[in-house]
Amino acid sequence: MNFYIDNQNLLILFAVAVGALFVVLWVVRSWRERQYDLTGKTVLLTGGSRGLGLVMARQLVQQGARLAICARDRAELERARVELEQCGGEVLAVPCDVTDRSQVDQMVQQVRDRFGQIDILINNAGTDLVGPMDVLTMEDYDDLMKLHFWAPLYTIYAVFPEMRQRQAGRIVNISSIGGKVVSPHMLAYCASKFALTGLSEGMRTELAKDGIAVTTVCPGFIRTGVIDRAMFKGQHRKEFTWFSIADSLPWISTSAEKVARETIAGFRRGDAEVIVPLWTWFSARLYALFPGLSATAIGWFNRLLPRTGGIGTERAFGKDSHSSLSPSLLTFLSDKAARQNNEMGSQEQPDGERLAERSSYRSSVSDGEDG
Repeated sequence: MNFYIDNQNLLILFAVAVGALFVVLWVVRSWRERQYDLTGKTVLLTGGSRGLGLVMARQLVQQGARLAICARDRAELERARVELEQCGGEVLAVPCDVTDRSQVDQMVQQVRDRFGQIDILINNAGTDLVGPMDVLTMEDYDDLMKLHFWAPLYTIYAVFPEMRQRQAGRIVNISSIGGKVVSPHMLAYCASKFALTGLSEGMRTELAKDGIAVTTVCPGFIRTGVIDRAMFKGQHRKEFTWFSIADSLPWISTSAEKVARETIAGFRRGDAEVIVPLWTWFSARLYALFPGLSATAIGWFNRLLPRTGGIGTERAFGKDSHSSLSPSLLTFLSDKAARQNNEMGSQEQPDGERLAERSSYRSSVSDGEDG
């Protein structure tokens, strides 16, 4: 009997200790977040005209930050600037193709001329390209590497020397769960996001001594409304259907507002990594612990996806890939997000049977990340 009581007391003591540890960790996290005040800080946010970028911009303005946003589309930028200024923000909107290093350098100089030093850089610009490996071309890999790897590298190298001189700064790279866990029919996307994740984590270790905190953000599916601007290959209508539904279902995807809140809170604390939602965090940990088992399970999922065919290596916009199932009630939340986040603007019409050639893709690549 005494042995039973002693064990019971030990279990109670252990449970109390674990609970106390979680409380302490929560208090420390909250304290670290409060120590970094955004009031008066200058934030440079790429891809800030719509989608997740615009949602983050709204929250940053509400917290008192001065904001510089960039994107390719001047009309979208202007709509975003007007909205953010109506919310009381001090906003500079700079048209810029972040895959062009000379344009990036010019943009950074414009931000410095307007606001002085840049305190926080958020690399958010990105796009999705969905289709089986057989229909991907070298240009697909090249385009996504330019946007997801080289563009953040250009902006980082443009801002970090000044941050190093001040011994202070925050750099945030919006990667993806696709930069932690492979996804079938998103090979070029995952390769570029894995590259960004490695770059971001490596830079954190190198820049920590200079007072610069680098945060890597890896969200899962995000309801930003960007799906009509994503690119699809092969049987593009079937590819669009599964991807757009997954992007909208609440138990699979998460809201852009939640991702934005977690991202801002994470870099204010100086966290190394932000993975949202919780199931995405678990999937990343499971993949890291059991890569073989995880790859086998993902391989079985791949058998359910559309086979090669359709438009082959051509690219189609999501808006040109609608089907009887999408849009529908299954995509209601994503469609609602599109109306809220400046995703309903005009988009360049591709040539020839409404299919996106490489040239039209380059001019309409998404300026907001979609996980």
